Amino acid sequence: MADLADGLRAAVQDRAELPGMSLMEHLEELRKRLIRSVIFLVIGFAIAYAFHEQLYGIIQKPLDDLHIPLNFTHPTDGLNLYLKTAFLGGALLASPFILYQIWLFISPGMYQNEKRYVWPFMSATVGLFLAGAWFGYHWVLPGAIKVLVLDFGKRFHPILTIEDYTQFFLAVILGLGICFELPILIFFLSLFGIVDAKFLLKHIRYAILVIFLISAIICPLPDPVSMCLFASPMLALYMIGVGVAYLVHPTRRKAREIKST
Repeated sequence: MADLADGLRAAVQDRAELPGMSLMEHLEELRKRLIRSVIFLVIGFAIAYAFHEQLYGIIQKPLDDLHIPLNFTHPTDGLNLYLKTAFLGGALLASPFILYQIWLFISPGMYQNEKRYVWPFMSATVGLFLAGAWFGYHWVLPGAIKVLVLDFGKRFHPILTIEDYTQFFLAVILGLGICFELPILIFFLSLFGIVDAKFLLKHIRYAILVIFLISAIICPLPDPVSMCLFASPMLALYMIGVGVAYLVHPTRRKAREIKST
């Protein structure tokens, strides 16, 4: 904890050298970025809703493959499913533009040589989220439905409602998509000098504990093998994050600049 506190103090002192903005300027900039992000989200939602039937087919496919029908208990359940599907699809479509607005908001507090990370940051963020969603859709979701419904529930008649299945689907897909953003989090912590590769390796046992705790919470299957399957890609991503931290930490970047000059 002392190392982390020292890193935070050093990052704050280092950033203090940058030209600052007043509180009102920060709030105005934040308002502008939020408004533009909402506009992009609305546009993405409108485009996605035009294809809501096709998007619904993607969500329904894991159940269709197992010949399990969906049921509804409320007249608005079908409409809510289409709206949630369109919102998720619109958020994915708008995500590069929203991420760019986030980058524009934080970029005034960064050095000029750090701003070159904008395109790698956006590409990696979207790519890692899609990789996590793909992993959840093709591996975790079908396996979870098969084990929970067809294996553990084989003596019973399954009645899956639209509301329950939608929540389950979003929990798996969004949960894994967010978990796969771990290298991006480490990237920013390292970029601002808060952590480095040595710190991450020194505390790897705590990282492993946290990863397995998160896996136990979000894993829809009750057996430890499935939990390990959930945790394995996050452990791999943590080690990738260690390599990222080694490359982008301020001390190493300054050493490369001095060597190049």
